[in-house]
Amino acid sequence: MKKIKQLLIAFLVILMIPNISTACSVLYYVDSKTGKIYAVNSEDYWLDINAYIQIEPKSKNEFARLWYGWDNFAQGGINDKGLFFDAAVTPEKEKIKGYGNPKNNLGDKILAHCSTVEEALAFLEKEKIALNKSHMMFGDKTGKAVVVEWINGERILHWIEDNKLIMTNYLLSEPEAGNYPCYRYKSIEDRISELENSEEEINLLKIGNTFGQVGQPAKELEKGQVGGTVYTSFIDITDNKFFLSYKLSNKNVIKLDLNSEFGKRKRQKIELKE
Repeated sequence: MKKIKQLLIAFLVILMIPNISTACSVLYYVDSKTGKIYAVNSEDYWLDINAYIQIEPKSKNEFARLWYGWDNFAQGGINDKGLFFDAAVTPEKEKIKGYGNPKNNLGDKILAHCSTVEEALAFLEKEKIALNKSHMMFGDKTGKAVVVEWINGERILHWIEDNKLIMTNYLLSEPEAGNYPCYRYKSIEDRISELENSEEEINLLKIGNTFGQVGQPAKELEKGQVGGTVYTSFIDITDNKFFLSYKLSNKNVIKLDLNSEFGKRKRQKIELKE
């Protein structure tokens, strides 16, 4: 009986995963004691994708910036002003009249021209962007952060509360649309609570450890394709430190000092390899 119960629990957990190839988990966190700000992202997709880190230098009209993704499209990133963004797939909603999905590298454009959360939101309005298959998180160096969603003809903003903002693959404004309840969201939330109640000193490593049950090991899904966690990024927004673990490996870790990288004059492309 006990084994049957365990199998049922495992089966229910699998059902709650929207799609291992499109799952995404994002956290923006402010340490209430020190004021330091951290951001963590776990990106799941097909593991044969040619993912990379792109670093664009500062120019006369654009901020220096780093983004990670593939196919010349930023899935998330940060710029030299401390503006962070990421996006996650959600259940599809009806398009908003007069607005649309981006036809170019939206994340790169936002990081190139916006320095704060408010500027990023204004940019979306100016460009008439309203995503109908995903939502976006923005956070900046002041401790302000928001998840923006577009539902039933309007833009809905979910601002940071209690020093943390979590985003996975269900719509915060309409959980019943799908992908909810989300065990990844709850796991991150529970682990943050445990950390805060432990009275331990909080740092980037410990915030990163709140994603301990979020990663998806490699798994063959359909037509021979293998899906799982492509990378997990860890950003100390306050001190401009960036780390990225490729395919859940402690060996394939990229470490960057953003102050140094953003000071360079040449464009860089860092291929993610085992």
